[in-house]
Amino acid sequence: LKEELKGEEKEQIKNNMKAHLEALVGKVPGLISMQIVIDGLEFSNADVMLDSTLEDEAALKGYAVHPEHVAVADTYVRPFTAVRTCMDYEV
Repeated sequence: LKEELKGEEKEQIKNNMKAHLEALVGKVPGLISMQIVIDGLEFSNADVMLDSTLEDEAALKGYAVHPEHVAVADTYVRPFTAVRTCMDYEV
């Protein structure tokens, strides 16, 4: 998250991200599961980690542009994110 976010404000932002992103399961076709980890160890170099499972690559592409996902990202994620690192892979 952005460096200027501290204390209670930062915790509230992380909790909002978690609640709203995890609520997308069942609303976005092909999104099987979503886990947002916000309690990393003290020496972690990230504040939030998203781990999601989608049915296939087509579902991933649909998730990226789904209106509910875009609304959550634009409201609860992007305004507070300093750096985004992503790796999509197929199992």
